Amino acid sequence: MVMMFVVFSGLLLLAALPTRQLEQTSSDSGQAKPAPLAFDADGTFHISIFEDLHFGENAWDAWGPQQDVNSVKVIGQVLDAEPQTGLVVLNGDLITGENTFRQNSTHYIDQIVQPMLHRGLTWASAYGNHDSDYNLSRSHLLERERRWPSSRTERMVHNDTAGVSNYYLPVYAADCQSDCTPELLLWFFDSRGGFLYQQRDPATGDRVGQPDWVDASVVGWFRQTNQQLVDGAGKAIPALAFVHIPTSASLALQKKGLDAHRQPGINDDVPVAQQGDGPCPDGTAAGGATCEQDVPFLEALTSTPGLMALFSGHDHGDTWCYRWDKATLPDFPVAGNGLNLCFGQHSGYGGYGSWIRGARQVVVSLDRLADLAVDTYIRLESGDVVGAVTLNATYGQDVYPATPNDKTKCPTC
Repeated sequence: MVMMFVVFSGLLLLAALPTRQLEQTSSDSGQAKPAPLAFDADGTFHISIFEDLHFGENAWDAWGPQQDVNSVKVIGQVLDAEPQTGLVVLNGDLITGENTFRQNSTHYIDQIVQPMLHRGLTWASAYGNHDSDYNLSRSHLLERERRWPSSRTERMVHNDTAGVSNYYLPVYAADCQSDCTPELLLWFFDSRGGFLYQQRDPATGDRVGQPDWVDASVVGWFRQTNQQLVDGAGKAIPALAFVHIPTSASLALQKKGLDAHRQPGINDDVPVAQQGDGPCPDGTAAGGATCEQDVPFLEALTSTPGLMALFSGHDHGDTWCYRWDKATLPDFPVAGNGLNLCFGQHSGYGGYGSWIRGARQVVVSLDRLADLAVDTYIRLESGDVVGAVTLNATYGQDVYPATPNDKTKCPTC
């Protein structure tokens, strides 16, 4: 793979030009990395998104470890029902960090990834706010993940404020032999949040929090790296993005109102808990939407040609997608460009809520990428499929069946 060194904000960044290297490479741990992602021979690429697994709750009680057993079962059931999965995405809150101990906080990763390992699947993570706490470090999570060669989680922005899971993955055509341009880009962003590892306020003894939005340094890296990829390919490359905490645009769209047949999904978390949900940095106001901390990130997303959808978790009771265009939110500080903002499905038995567990599925077809259209639905632990929609130019106008608001039927949970 041809490499290019990019200097940004005083940092030396290493970015890959869009060509494919067919052989496996070595990870930071010295283990072989999986071969680059590729579409299936039928021209499709399937993604299974699990979010809010919340492993590690109350390990000292019987119900805590049982939740983790149930969550592993959900992952396995969904993946068995989705045999074409080409990539598993773990979209934040893998672990409930405030319930863990320093000596074992990252060991839960080994439980989480077992269903993928047993099925020969590869995965990539975007960390969430509960993945950082006094006894849990994002950097240690990444280190633990990278013990497994099947992990694709990376760190491409190295500074103290960026978070950890900021990176991209290219996906190539099945018949690519060498020096191919990616057909699809997958962007992963760290929305941070939670608390800093082993740090306490010297005056109060309280844990030290960290901002819960995508950092400005990451926004700059994204803009510069994407432009480099576009220049190398000679065109915009279709893309999807993943971040744990939803943006303030999702909150604004929710306030505008959802139609159960045009934006099907559960809508029980009202209001959406968005990036920057808390006091403003200067302490003058509360409510992150008024502070606009995520505006630079939103401006970068909406000015990126080819970016089709942003997938979030965090709000366990929201499972809808909304197409955001200029006319939808005329008074919002950023103009939408048709980007689809989507939630997944609460996947784990940890964390709040009893909504039936499952995972959002995304099916990208090469023959539809020219129209920037992708199909998505939610596969439930029951095996049922709900919320099947096509994210295209008419999404938001097209009519679909409403999504039932089912709960998990589990007498021992």
